[in-house]
Amino acid sequence: MTEIRELPESDILPLLPVRDVVIFPHMILPLFVGREKSIAAINEALATDRLIFLATQKEMIESPEVEDIFSIGTLAQIMRTLKLPDGRLKVMVQGVQKGKIVDFVSRDPFFKVRIETVFDTEPGDLTLEGEALIKLAKDQVKELISLGKNLPNEINSIIQHVREPSNFADLVAGNMDFELEDVQELLETLDPYARLSRLNVLLGQEIEILTVQNRIQNQAREEMNKSQKEFFLREQMRAIQTELGEGDIKNEDMEDFRQRLEEAKMPDKTYQEAEKQLRRLEMMHSEAAEYSMLHSYLDWLVSLPWSHSTRDNLDIIKAARILDEDHYDLEKVKERILEFLAVRKLTKKLRGPVLCFVGPPGVGKTSLGKSIARALGRKFTRISLGGIRDEAEIRGHRRTYVGALPGRIMQGIKQAGTNNPVFMLDELDKVGADFRGDPSAALLELLDPEQNHAFSDHYINLPFDLSKVMFIVTANIIDPIPSALKDRLEIIRLSGYNADEKLAICKRYLLPRQTDANGLKKDSLHFSDKAILKVISEYTSEAGLRNLEREIGSICRKVARIIAEGKKQPLSISENSVEKFLGPAKFLPEEERRENEIGVCTGLAWTETGGDVLYVEVSVMAGKGQLNLTGHLGDVMKESAQAALSFARAHAKELEIDPSLFAQQDVHVHVPAGAIPKDGPSAGITITTAIISALTGRGIKTGVAMTGEVTLRGKILAVGGLKEKILAAVRADIKTIVIPRANKKDLVEIPPNLLRKVDIIPVQNMTEVLQATLEDKP
Repeated sequence: MTEIRELPESDILPLLPVRDVVIFPHMILPLFVGREKSIAAINEALATDRLIFLATQKEMIESPEVEDIFSIGTLAQIMRTLKLPDGRLKVMVQGVQKGKIVDFVSRDPFFKVRIETVFDTEPGDLTLEGEALIKLAKDQVKELISLGKNLPNEINSIIQHVREPSNFADLVAGNMDFELEDVQELLETLDPYARLSRLNVLLGQEIEILTVQNRIQNQAREEMNKSQKEFFLREQMRAIQTELGEGDIKNEDMEDFRQRLEEAKMPDKTYQEAEKQLRRLEMMHSEAAEYSMLHSYLDWLVSLPWSHSTRDNLDIIKAARILDEDHYDLEKVKERILEFLAVRKLTKKLRGPVLCFVGPPGVGKTSLGKSIARALGRKFTRISLGGIRDEAEIRGHRRTYVGALPGRIMQGIKQAGTNNPVFMLDELDKVGADFRGDPSAALLELLDPEQNHAFSDHYINLPFDLSKVMFIVTANIIDPIPSALKDRLEIIRLSGYNADEKLAICKRYLLPRQTDANGLKKDSLHFSDKAILKVISEYTSEAGLRNLEREIGSICRKVARIIAEGKKQPLSISENSVEKFLGPAKFLPEEERRENEIGVCTGLAWTETGGDVLYVEVSVMAGKGQLNLTGHLGDVMKESAQAALSFARAHAKELEIDPSLFAQQDVHVHVPAGAIPKDGPSAGITITTAIISALTGRGIKTGVAMTGEVTLRGKILAVGGLKEKILAAVRADIKTIVIPRANKKDLVEIPPNLLRKVDIIPVQNMTEVLQATLEDKP
């Protein structure tokens, strides 16, 4: 039980606040005193009975206040003092008795406090529990010393002879570097056994800390020994390589990097980053996990053409001649390229345009890009976007991933070797999207001239200037391209070729290429114009030229076999001999419409592969006024059929149709080739004309095709793909084409030689359509 004795007036003592240490009774230690207040307190004690009260500060502050000092401390006696050269005092003190601050009598010039003496609870005779606590504490102190704890040399022998619980706890606590709050808690604990229990807990925590610390040090020491061993072996290997004349491979590699880094002429910020990474690589061990990744990264940095550009060919006449040599017609595209060259010649700061070639397969979109590069005197590189679903394909992977690489854009730039190539992005309309991101969104920055001057690839992670690159994008159809991306493109449509254009292209490009590819001499094979036209009309049906070149190649291979077998040469391919080489015709002209027929109308459609001819058949039969639609029609086409029937019913009187027929007869609309999906609004007037023909019994003129969207009021609306549709009509030997009057403006883009082959009839309403297509009334 705690005993507190009220001291007389003379027990008012000077107070010395101490920092970072707790003093226990019977404890002897030196204190270094430098604060003015503390020195004044020491002098006061020396002038009286050499007694002073020592209390620990709660915080490490220079000028503590009353609330910053623990109330429980130790009454101590000053044994001796020594004045140091720097003005401080070295004071040797010995703890006498615990005490408690009752009141602060004065604060200046030093703290003077009234104290009460505090006594520990009387432990009585040493119990088994007390012996166990003391023995446990002794064992833990021994274990701490074995673990390397830095304690005074004599402490172990002293504690072995101490059996009194209170003195033992104070002796051990005073020599351990526990947390200040924990030591103060031990000082304030007056029950010796409770103090021993708390001391054992703290000793156990210290043992755990030292155990983990030793384990970490041992691991580090083992790693260090392993590294030293590896370093020694590598030094031996380097010495052996030097003796063999092989040199230091890593040093040679670093020198090569430095040379390439200087030659790359990077922008300042990029150069600083590359220099930083190179220094890291030099200090890194070649067997380190990060070494190969950093080596690859630096190799990419120094391999990119940061400042290397090719000089543009600004001779416009020469560029025009090159474009004409490589491609027939395509005047609009050639004109745009020559405009670019003209402006480039007048200004040096022109950014590369972003052209988008849209057209069916085989019309020369990709080869046109190569021709443009040749005309400009630039390098050409190409990537295909078809099927790409991961944004990282465009922007690259971050270097933290295993096997990371730059995106396809930076790979193409590296392959080109210049920072101003003609860069073709093929099949933009085939780009996909999934959970890994939308590649088309990554293309927004790439294809924007206002942003691509600082294009950032995730792998390179440094801005690269793509503003000098001429990007050329290709697509078969424009609809799947997002509107935000479409807004950045300068769209140029390549519609396809008519028979005369295909004949000229075949004679100028396809025949020389195929004869050379099949080992034939120029004079060993000759094609007549009629033979080529027959191949075009009866063995191909396309807007482009791929199938035509394939068929020409087939004839060349058969001729090569004849020559290889030693048979006669040279050979001449005539119109009559085409079937001998290619077999029966694959596409015959339609034989069905040699005469005017009721309810059978010819329409023109646009597809991804160009224009096509579409036949609509309508039959009227007894029924309940239903409309039946067959032929794999899409929703838009079904709605066109509904609108056509509604127009016929609304204008039955004008069209001289008996209104009762609509309730007593079923109308069946069928579009042949039922396995092929069909959709779109441009078949509106075709379906309407066929239905009215079937209901009125008036035949539809042969050799007439039409295209246009119709409203319920009979107005004819404009449609797209006019050139492709006219080409399809010419291929089908159709002479008259009915088009919306709103499309008349588009005829300026149709080649004059193509317009001379057909009679174009612009119409504004269904009345004009019927006048142009139906037989006269009997």
